[in-house]
Amino acid sequence: MELPLPLRRAVDRALNGMALSELTAAAAQLSQRYRQERPQQNFYVASDSDALAYLAVRLPATYAAARASFAAIADMRPDFAPRTMLDVGAGPGTALWAAAEAWPDLAGALLVEANPTLARWGERLAIEAALPPVTWRVADFVAQNIEAAPRDLVTLIYTLNELATEVRHAALERLWALSADTLVIVEPGTPAGWQRILAARRQLIESGAYVIAPCPHAGPCPLQPPDWCHFAQRVARSRLHRRAKAAEMSWEDEKFTYIAVARRPASSAAARVIARPRKAGGHIALKLCRSDGSASEQAFSRRDGALFKRAWRKNWGSTL
Repeated sequence: MELPLPLRRAVDRALNGMALSELTAAAAQLSQRYRQERPQQNFYVASDSDALAYLAVRLPATYAAARASFAAIADMRPDFAPRTMLDVGAGPGTALWAAAEAWPDLAGALLVEANPTLARWGERLAIEAALPPVTWRVADFVAQNIEAAPRDLVTLIYTLNELATEVRHAALERLWALSADTLVIVEPGTPAGWQRILAARRQLIESGAYVIAPCPHAGPCPLQPPDWCHFAQRVARSRLHRRAKAAEMSWEDEKFTYIAVARRPASSAAARVIARPRKAGGHIALKLCRSDGSASEQAFSRRDGALFKRAWRKNWGSTL
């Protein structure tokens, strides 16, 4: 997956003139902060150098995770066409770009971001873009009362993990109250990220939400640690992206986990592929989470005819 051309050009313009050595050092420091969960001055992105490093190495991956999650929702609800959006913890507006690609009828968005540096760069990226009208609000969603009308689409992308455990329940209550239709939460595809998604899923179901994706059911998750539910989206790396990360490959796989819920049910899938398919000769094995609440691997061979052909075309995250 690649960034939309206007966004890629905007990022290139932002990075123009920054020395590669400075970008590489800032990217390494930023990655270390995220891994160690040690923000500076209450923010992981604490300076313009940090922000530029974020645009170079984290924005593409965040965009890919959000876009893949939105694609899964559109697949389950082809009639869903949000007009309004609220993104909390918006960073530089990454989720808005992904939502505008997924739903061209989007007509307006409120982006809430506590970090003024990231919000400022988000505004700069969008200056020459054909995005829906955007209102930026530099505010802490947890500490401040955000006055806003309910929106068709509400998103929390890679932000739940930055909220203290004791405030997550209340924050999710407020987000659900602000969701006129659909709420999407995306987290890193780690066991800890999955546990946060599971807790959010339980809370939202208890609040009356219908699960849209990725789960094909609303029962307890059938996976048990050390297993966990997550997905992967391949991200194209630009030349500068590769140099900033000292990487040789022209791509990377962004691992993420997510939950999408709505005020009304959607069509249900029989199963979803929850691991990378294993292909060998005339056989394919798919790990499936099923609508009956079970999960296991199922093998298909050429003897299965049309079913085998359908299974062969499936990817990690596809419905079956």
